[in-house]
Amino acid sequence: MANSELVEIIRAEIGANGPISFARFMELALYHPDRGYYASGRANIGRRGDFFTNVSVGPLFGKLLAAQFAEIWEKLGRPGDFEIVEQGAHDGLFAADALRALRQSAGDCFAATSYCIVELFPIWQERQQKNLHEFAEKTSWVASIDEIAPFVGIHFSNELFDSLPVHLIVSGGVMNGATVWNEKFVGLEHRFPTYAPSGVQLRCTNAPFEFVTARVSRPDLLLDHLGFFPAGFETEANLAAPKLMSEIAAKLSRGLILTIDYGFPRTEFYSLHRSQGSLQVRAKQKKLSSPFQQMGRADISAHVEWTSLAEAAQSSGARPIGFTDQHHFLTGIISKFFPDADFGASEKRALQTLLHPEMLGRNFQVLSLGQDFHEKLAGFQFGRDPNAALGL
Repeated sequence: MANSELVEIIRAEIGANGPISFARFMELALYHPDRGYYASGRANIGRRGDFFTNVSVGPLFGKLLAAQFAEIWEKLGRPGDFEIVEQGAHDGLFAADALRALRQSAGDCFAATSYCIVELFPIWQERQQKNLHEFAEKTSWVASIDEIAPFVGIHFSNELFDSLPVHLIVSGGVMNGATVWNEKFVGLEHRFPTYAPSGVQLRCTNAPFEFVTARVSRPDLLLDHLGFFPAGFETEANLAAPKLMSEIAAKLSRGLILTIDYGFPRTEFYSLHRSQGSLQVRAKQKKLSSPFQQMGRADISAHVEWTSLAEAAQSSGARPIGFTDQHHFLTGIISKFFPDADFGASEKRALQTLLHPEMLGRNFQVLSLGQDFHEKLAGFQFGRDPNAALGL
C-alpha cells in the first residue's frame, strides 16, 4: 500500500505545475524529507528486507574490504591522517565491520584512520551512531559531500549510484538521420467511471499517476552520439550520478574512489537488446510491476552506466585504476591477503554468496578511480585494462 501522504504531496506538485520528470518523481518517492522511502527509515536490507546486498552476508565483506583499504594506505605512503569517507552507509554495519577488521589486523592503519559518513537523514545517522558507538572517537558525520574538506584517503560506496534519480527516455524512431528522443513524464491519471449496464455508476477506476510522453525536458538527455534506436526503445539517462562522482573526485586530494554497484559500461548499457531499460521497483524481495505501487514503501533503482561515472571523475582529475566484477575483485584480495585462511563455516557460506556468479559475484562490479594515485591494487589483479573495459 502506498504512503497516502506522499501520494498527495506528488499529486499537489503535478496539479500545480503539470507533469514532472521521472527523475523528480523518483527524488520525491525516495528522498522526500518526511515521507520518502529512504528518508523515513523504512528502507530495509537483508533476507527479510526489501533487497539483499553485500553487507547482508555478515562481517566478512567488511573484513575483505578492510584488507584492500590497508593496502591503499600503504601505497599512499602510510599517511598519518587517512580518511575513509563512506556515502550510502545505510545502518553503518559495513563501517563497523571494516573498522573492527582494521583494528585487529592492521593496527598502524587503524591508528591513522578517521571515518566520515555522508548521511543526509537524521534517522539513519542515529542508527549508524548506535552501530558505531565503539568507534565514537574515529567517526564523524556530514549531511553532504559539499561539507567535507579536501582529504587524503578513500571514498567508498556500496549501492549508492543505482538509487540516484533517473530520467526515462524512449525513442520515437529515426527521422532525418537521427533518433527522435522523447521522455516519459509522470502525470495525474484521468478518472474513468465504470458503469453497470443499467447506467448506474459503480466505481471510479484510477491509479493516482500515469506516464505521459513528450519531448525531452533538457538537451543533455539526448543520446545522439550512441547511434540509431528503433521506435519504442526505452532506457534511462542519469544526470545525478556523474554530477555526484565529479563532486567526490574534486574533494579527494590524493587517494582512491572505490564504488561497488550493478550496471554496465556505456556500449552494453545502451545496446539494442536492452530495449526495456533497467528500472527496478522492489519491496520485501519482490519485484513490483510499477513505480506507482507501494510508493514510499518500495525501493526504486536503475543500473549504473559506468562509463559516464569514469568520465565525470576524469573531469575532476581522477583516473581509472581498476574495473572488474565483484567475483574477480574479492578473489584478488583473498589470493593476496588471505591465501591460507581457514574460513569458518559461516564465512564460507558468506564467500559463496559474495563470489558465486549466480549470486552477487557477477551481478556487481567494482570501479576504482585514483586521484594522484597510480598503483596497482590486489582487488584488480585479475581484471582487464579499465580503460578498455569501460570503453574510454
